[in-house]
Amino acid sequence: MRPEILFPLFQDVTKLPGIGPRLATLVEKVCGSRIRDVLFTPPTGLVDRTRRVPIMDAPTGEIVTLTVIVESHLPAQRQGQPYKVRCRDETGFLHLIFFHARRDYLSKLLPEGETRVISGKAERFGSEIQIVHPDLVVTEDAAGEMALIEPVYPLTAGLTAKVMRRAIDGALTLLPTLPEWIPGDVCGEHAWPAFKPALKALHAPESAQSLEAGAPERERLAFDEIFARQLALQIVRASRRAQSGRALAGSSAAVDKLLATAPFKPTGAQLRAFEDIRRDMVSDARMTRLLHGDVGAGKTFVAALAAAQAAGAGVQTAIMAPTEILARQHARTLTEMLEPAGLSVIALTGRDKGKTRAALLERMSQGHVDIVCGTHALFQDGIEFADLGLVVIDEQHRFGVSDRLRLTSKGQRPDTLVMTATPIPRTLSLAVYGDLDVSRLDEKPAGRIPPETRLASMDRLDEVVEGVRRAIGRGDRVYWVCPLVEESEMSELSAAEDRWRHLRAALGDDRVGLLHGRMKPAEKEAVATAFRAGEMDILVATTVIEVGVDAPDATVMIIEHAERFGLAQLHQLRGRVGRGEKPSSCLLLYKGPLGDTARARLEMMRETDDGFRIAEEDWRLRGAGDPLGLRQSGLPEFRLADIEQHAALIEIANDHARLIVNQDPELKGEQGDALRTLLYLFDHDQGVRFLRSG
Repeated sequence: MRPEILFPLFQDVTKLPGIGPRLATLVEKVCGSRIRDVLFTPPTGLVDRTRRVPIMDAPTGEIVTLTVIVESHLPAQRQGQPYKVRCRDETGFLHLIFFHARRDYLSKLLPEGETRVISGKAERFGSEIQIVHPDLVVTEDAAGEMALIEPVYPLTAGLTAKVMRRAIDGALTLLPTLPEWIPGDVCGEHAWPAFKPALKALHAPESAQSLEAGAPERERLAFDEIFARQLALQIVRASRRAQSGRALAGSSAAVDKLLATAPFKPTGAQLRAFEDIRRDMVSDARMTRLLHGDVGAGKTFVAALAAAQAAGAGVQTAIMAPTEILARQHARTLTEMLEPAGLSVIALTGRDKGKTRAALLERMSQGHVDIVCGTHALFQDGIEFADLGLVVIDEQHRFGVSDRLRLTSKGQRPDTLVMTATPIPRTLSLAVYGDLDVSRLDEKPAGRIPPETRLASMDRLDEVVEGVRRAIGRGDRVYWVCPLVEESEMSELSAAEDRWRHLRAALGDDRVGLLHGRMKPAEKEAVATAFRAGEMDILVATTVIEVGVDAPDATVMIIEHAERFGLAQLHQLRGRVGRGEKPSSCLLLYKGPLGDTARARLEMMRETDDGFRIAEEDWRLRGAGDPLGLRQSGLPEFRLADIEQHAALIEIANDHARLIVNQDPELKGEQGDALRTLLYLFDHDQGVRFLRSG
């Protein structure tokens, strides 16, 4: 099939009837700029006008359709009062309520003495029945042609439901009949309609059930969207595997030395993950692997083993972190681990200037450095490696695709290991990272005692401060996390600077430090170092400490307004304590009253320290980045699919996409053409080409 048949769907929305430049801006805000975007914007609900009742039987809070006689107009007597229109039928009276009304318009719409059919939500104001801004007013003759069930779409100021529905209708007229791209056994098993009838049915729901995730037409379209993404990911995966890598097999002396000198016994999960990585590295194929695990599961040690494997093969390793604090922390930790094995580690960040920077760059380019830890500064122009063979990207969700590609371009198709300390549920892993092989760290080092987690109201703040006084008197050190940097008139949330001043006044100026993202890198590093060294007892901070500040002796974590944080972030913050041998605790301060969701979230934190269990609950509420684009917050931007409700479809789509691409990576023949149409229609072709270029 030639792609030209889809070109009309990729036209600007101004090509739709009644959509000029002004309205196009509004449509773009809720849908997107192309006709295809309008088609793929599903209804969020529907208006059911099938309930025809007399006035006195109108149920409160429900949409009703009434036939009434317009009795009189009652204009507003004072500014701010509504305009009322009194109507009646044989059972009683009601008022139609309009705010900011134009009398001439309402007089024509609702002439006194004439019969009109009206529809809207019935409400009671005292003993009076009323409808505020009825959504439909027509004559009796026109009532026979009105839609009894109408879909409801997302709107914005200036964009009416009528304009939006007209845009949808116009877009549907441009929809061609397309070849079937879903394998026949999948369509037959689920009794799904073809794509075009499914999309038309989506925009013409017959009941509320038609809009549910399990409705056949909605499931069909959700599978199309998921299948397109899985197909794109598998094409990327196959393309990467087809690229010849380098067999990084050499001396195992550094790996053996690291294992022999490690200050702890590696967990089974760490050893299994490294075996996955080593198997990839010694093969001719290029490694692209994701390593994920719980907080404190030891992914840095696994990265050290991988770097030792690379060094044994005579190549360099680059480790990219999202912040300078974390990059320099990695350099310190890896130096301690790898120097006994004879390997050299340096840090290179934007803070390094002049002669210092020039000396570091020369050592890298001459091959006198085995491992380089840095931020995005690593992929800037002018930075050269002697032979970059392994790229490790930590907290990878904080980097865009282009960042990763630019760093890997510094070597001759180096192996890539991406890491995250956020456990990823299997379904989400398939939806987001289907192009990567995955290793999982699901064990923590033996002997580690999980923090005791408690909840307390912000009303008990004075008691908490006294508790902190006793804790630092015992030699404990404390993190105190606030959601904002500085006090704001727009929010009641605690500010780090305000809390810092408060604690200094209560506990002593010299023992309380402050750390937040607006500070200069050198200032942040100095504060983090001082806290790590025990030169201060309390570190007041924003979530900048979520990654990068590692003080093993810290035993207390206090999080203000914990109800405003997501579960994954709370778990990451809690993971800053409990890293040593001392018992530790985490106090979640909340501002009541708590809603059901916030309370359930905090209770789960108190109930479990299992990051994988917490992740299952959290991923529905918070995002994980779009793997094919540059958007790095929120779940993959599905329009028609719901990752939670369509989880089973992700498994099916992944299996079929993998099978198809393994058999025919070039997507040839008629079925290949149909699949290319799917990719083009759902706009994944750009992502495929972009990632293939890497």
